Amino acid sequence: MLETVAAIIFTILTVIVIIFQGCLAAGVPWGKASMGGKYPGRYPPKMRIVAVLNMLILAFIAAVVLSEANLMFPQLNAISGIGIWVVVVFFVIGTIMNTITPSKIERIWAPVALIQLITSLIVAIS
Repeated sequence: MLETVAAIIFTILTVIVIIFQGCLAAGVPWGKASMGGKYPGRYPPKMRIVAVLNMLILAFIAAVVLSEANLMFPQLNAISGIGIWVVVVFFVIGTIMNTITPSKIERIWAPVALIQLITSLIVAIS
């Protein structure tokens, strides 16, 4: 039960981040809240491609978590046992980076990354 709730919370937060990245890719001027604020305003074309790649990576990460929790994507079960630990490490780094970013507005993502870390860890140890 806890594993299921954790996977669902993780996925909801990941979808929110995917939507944010989609907005960046579409040219919404929120660049100050991403990448350390290096690209304030609208992302340049190259960074919009990076935002799309981030969306794809995040979607795959969510699929790994959902697979490990046995909620969806059974075809990923062969890799989800190891993949979940890659996700945990990814969010350890993400939590640190969003905490130490020079962009104050980007720090809003630190609690999100921390909750993703905690929920992915719950899935990993369940």
